[in-house]
Amino acid sequence: MSEKRKTVVITGASSGIGRACLSLMSSAGWLVFATVRKASDRDRLRSENVYPVIMDVQDASTVSAAAEEVASQLDGSGLDGLVNVAGIGMVRPIEYAPMADVREIFEVNFFGQLATIQAFSALLRKKRGRIVNITTVGVNLAIPFGGLLNSSKSAFAMLSDTLRLELRPFGVRVIAVEPGSISTPAVDKTLGNLEEVISRLPAEAQQRYGEMIRSVGRRGFEMEKNGSSPEVVATTVHRALTSSRPRIRYRVGKHARLLASLPKILPESLFDSMRLKMLGLTQSA
Repeated sequence: MSEKRKTVVITGASSGIGRACLSLMSSAGWLVFATVRKASDRDRLRSENVYPVIMDVQDASTVSAAAEEVASQLDGSGLDGLVNVAGIGMVRPIEYAPMADVREIFEVNFFGQLATIQAFSALLRKKRGRIVNITTVGVNLAIPFGGLLNSSKSAFAMLSDTLRLELRPFGVRVIAVEPGSISTPAVDKTLGNLEEVISRLPAEAQQRYGEMIRSVGRRGFEMEKNGSSPEVVATTVHRALTSSRPRIRYRVGKHARLLASLPKILPESLFDSMRLKMLGLTQSA
């Protein structure tokens, strides 16, 4: 089935950045194996000149099954690329974050990514392929109430950096993409219903953090909804997969380069004050 086209697995391909990557890589002539969690998304993608595969990064059996299905379609050949997009976000005050939520976000954003890379690594080694890991510019700085997302993505980013060193001797390149503000449906899921997040907190937490979460959420929602399109990230992913000399790391989308640079050039106390002021949070003496 692979014919002589380049081949790539793209996770989280049903919407947002994954969907944009799928469209661009397919139009560029690549055979795209698009992983989705729902049968309805698989059926919808079948008409779009891609090969949809059911896979849920939280379910190890589906990850293994997906790798076997892709391998069966490659006729003994290997894989040219793996793009890890699948992920989730949460807004939570660390003090009251339920451990179930902490485990869930790490299961998706870290353990699920590792399981996926392990499952497809043999196919990538055959073709000296490339792994492109989508993290976030948030791995460079702390954001109030975004600690679960940024810590899980930071763990994934360190994993990605380590893999870059371990796999390079085998000709497999590992590239990180750190998006800034990107307008996707995930913004509505994460920041669009903060009242529900607040309502689930204990009464004292609602009183203590409610207005702070609203303030941070309003500013974050505005930044993200006015952010770059997912196609900006997809273009970078295409570059990472095809460039003869890909960068180790790409920062793309609105505010990405600025937010990644400020922590390196500003004193930490000054940067703390800037963030609190920008997010509408008051500082105690």
